[in-house]
Amino acid sequence: MTEDPKEKFLKEETTLARQVGTKAARKLKAQRHVTRTIWFGLGMMGLIGWSVAIPTLLGATLGLWLDKEYPGIHSWTLTLLFIGLIIGCLNAWHWVTRENQEIRAEQENHDE
Repeated sequence: MTEDPKEKFLKEETTLARQVGTKAARKLKAQRHVTRTIWFGLGMMGLIGWSVAIPTLLGATLGLWLDKEYPGIHSWTLTLLFIGLIIGCLNAWHWVTRENQEIRAEQENHDE
């Protein structure tokens, strides 16, 4: 059985209307959340970078001090640098996970 051209046109029109509606809703959502600009993204990258760098530098500084005050066969500098790096990476992971959860929750709220 062949499909009526008018029915085919209506199906294509409803598909197009759905796509346009989805894109319009996405655009309106972006306009409502003006705070999430490129500067927000760059700021978040900077925040994550500093959340790794600061514990790493603090660990290295403390390690240098300990190596100077209490010399031994093991390097406190390398040990505390590594520990600071791990703490910083866990901190960054926490920030990224929290932002991701907020974005997903926001998307779910607007989809309903």
